[in-house]
Amino acid sequence: MAEPLFNRLCLVGIGLIGSSIARVAKKRGDIAKTIVVTTRRAETLQRVRELGIADVVEADAARAVEGCDGVIFCIPVGAYADAMRHIAPHLAPGAVLTDVGSTKGSVVRDLAPLMPEGVHLIPAHPMAGTEHSGPDAGFPELFEGRYCIVTPLPVSDPAAVEKVKELWRRCGSMIETMDPITHDKVVAIVSHLPHLIAFTICGTADDLAEETKEAVLKFAASGFRDFTRIAASDVDMWRDVFLNNREAVLEMLSRFSEDAHAFGRAIRRGEAGFIEDRIKRGRKIRRSLIERKQA
Repeated sequence: MAEPLFNRLCLVGIGLIGSSIARVAKKRGDIAKTIVVTTRRAETLQRVRELGIADVVEADAARAVEGCDGVIFCIPVGAYADAMRHIAPHLAPGAVLTDVGSTKGSVVRDLAPLMPEGVHLIPAHPMAGTEHSGPDAGFPELFEGRYCIVTPLPVSDPAAVEKVKELWRRCGSMIETMDPITHDKVVAIVSHLPHLIAFTICGTADDLAEETKEAVLKFAASGFRDFTRIAASDVDMWRDVFLNNREAVLEMLSRFSEDAHAFGRAIRRGEAGFIEDRIKRGRKIRRSLIERKQA
């Protein structure tokens, strides 16, 4: 077995992603010698102890990061700045600080000015997840065959960047490197906009007259069920995603709205060719995902 990447790895937050990292680290043994978990809620800390997915469970994040050569933020991106202000004086020189957030421009904006000298910030985003949350939701196979996008800064230490990439390789991920702005535009269309649409469709269904809503729930077909799965996602996380990637999300929403209006006009005018083209393009995208084993 390879030497552990980190001597002491601290997970700040322990939801779906954090608990999956902890589980795969426990299973493999070559990610960290010691896994430290910190989170604010006492009942969550107690549950982590019961699950046995951490070696050290600590309520105070400042104490948790002391002596750690690796720290991963697994909390909603809107909480990063406050958490960083709390832990910054306690970070060990040479430590690598990374994260799992779905936005990257905001991460650089909020964390870079607060980084202590000698601590390396290497943002990352594992493109994996389910609609479930909390420490019980994680499983060690979550990242297998999924992409992790690493978004180093121009000044990032190459050895620290490689360490974060190797962390995700050992979790089972395929690695891509992007700058934070490109990342935020890409995820706005592949992740953030679909969630926005799902939340909106479910909100529309919830606003229907009671007798119609009951029929919708009773006879929900697979299309609507798929939207409800996405719409069941964590509230705090997705609120922060929309607020911290607003420019890219609004840009993609504007483009989608124009295309949706065009589709509506085609239906109204009976333009069968336009409708067929949109359906065929959807089928083509689906085939491409299946070929890439990302379906």
